[in-house]
Amino acid sequence: MAETKSQTPKLDELEKGRWPSFVKEIKTAAQKSPMAADLLGQLELSYNEKIGHWKHGGIVGVMGYGGGVIGRYSDVPDKFPNVSHFHTIRINQPAGWFYTSDALRKLCDIWERHGSGLTNMHGSTGDIIFLGTSTPHLEPIFSELTQAGFDLGGSGSDVRTPSCCVGPARCEWACYDTLALAYDLTMNYQDELHRPAFPYKFKFKMSGCPNDCVASIARADCSIIGTWRDSIQMDKDAVREYADRGMDIRSEVVDNCPAKCMDWDGKELHIDNSYCRRCMHCINIMPKALRPGKDRGAVVLLGSKAPIIEGALLSSVLMPFIKIEAPYRQIKDVIERIWDLWCEEGKNRERIGEFIQRVGLGNFLEAIDVEPVAEMVAHPRENPYVFYEEYFVEDEEEEKK
Repeated sequence: MAETKSQTPKLDELEKGRWPSFVKEIKTAAQKSPMAADLLGQLELSYNEKIGHWKHGGIVGVMGYGGGVIGRYSDVPDKFPNVSHFHTIRINQPAGWFYTSDALRKLCDIWERHGSGLTNMHGSTGDIIFLGTSTPHLEPIFSELTQAGFDLGGSGSDVRTPSCCVGPARCEWACYDTLALAYDLTMNYQDELHRPAFPYKFKFKMSGCPNDCVASIARADCSIIGTWRDSIQMDKDAVREYADRGMDIRSEVVDNCPAKCMDWDGKELHIDNSYCRRCMHCINIMPKALRPGKDRGAVVLLGSKAPIIEGALLSSVLMPFIKIEAPYRQIKDVIERIWDLWCEEGKNRERIGEFIQRVGLGNFLEAIDVEPVAEMVAHPRENPYVFYEEYFVEDEEEEKK
């Protein structure tokens, strides 16, 4: 019997190798979903012609919301009619990505009824991603999602769905309750999340400790990272136990400390906490002996982004240490002043980090009524580009004399 020739030879190559393949998952979905089957065909065509065949179809969504649905259409609908519409839906994920199996079944059932059956759990935004549906199905999907207890997430120039690590639910290093803060911000900023009114997107990401398991410092316009301001807690007997079991504490811990604030004399570990940078390296290496201090809170950073219009940016310190306590007014007051300024003065598609670069940190801090502090300086012993105006006032008064 002659062997049947594959209709997707290039995609077949992506199934080879040791790693899981998205092609295999699409083929599995294609056994029941005509949309997934046509998706394979259009993707193979893109590989053959070396050009993408998706086009953005403008604004499409559900009644009353401006975000949550990303319109996408095929530019070859005559060849692949089942993906002539292939809209993406973002769904607000539970804080920390905790689900019951019943909730997951409800989501999958809704999606199999109204879409391709393909999901992305989770995208870099954090949301539950439903990949591929048509315009007539948007309202029924939204209705069934809300009945199941879910809401749409953010898309476009709005607050994107707040995202956080598992925090105190599973991590002993969490310095504040990331889950509670993520939920509070999500509920408090519903209008800003669903109805785009900003120059561009604004992301909140919350990490319970400096390990930053949600990579907030590289991806979030506002990063809220747990930290402490007193001394690292140390169990000296446990430190010696690590040494007795063969750990080279000097080479594995002390020599890798970025602040060089530690010393090991062969019997006892000494830490000069005034120089500690809270990097978590020593705690990660010796978790039974060291742990974060007791005076815990968070550092609030601002301005990271991926390289789209300008280059990539990491977040810069805005508030070196605050206590994270409900109703979180200290954070919200600053954020809302930032939004007022950014909405008034920001350019179209200009992230907040790019806005700060354009207007200057000194002008930005003055406009949002925040005093500059040394922790905001990105590079020590360089001009921090914050000018202390009182110095200039003193000089002018001396000149008048």
